Amino acid sequence: MTFQSPFPGVQPEQVAFHRTELAVILGLYGRMVAAGEWRDYGISCLRDVAVFSVFRRTAENPMYRIEKRPRLRMRQGQYAVIGAEGQVLKRGDDLKTVLRVLERKLIRAVT
Repeated sequence: MTFQSPFPGVQPEQVAFHRTELAVILGLYGRMVAAGEWRDYGISCLRDVAVFSVFRRTAENPMYRIEKRPRLRMRQGQYAVIGAEGQVLKRGDDLKTVLRVLERKLIRAVT
């Protein structure tokens, strides 16, 4: 979700996740918490980007960042999953497709 300016041609003040986007992200987050992989999260809404950060412990740097950059919508895709070291793990226009790179962590061999 982006906040619309009442004046045409003026950039919005900040970028935010829409309710439907948050539902998808929090669904994955809930499954990862239940699996014991993730413990905490943080959301930042900035001028050019909205970031959902995932932490293993509260006092650490984020394990993953899920970013929404609307300016990249027509180029590389507005959603990206970024690892702890800053590497882009997946980028695209469909949030569910981009988040599949994190869902693979839930698939474990059953013995």
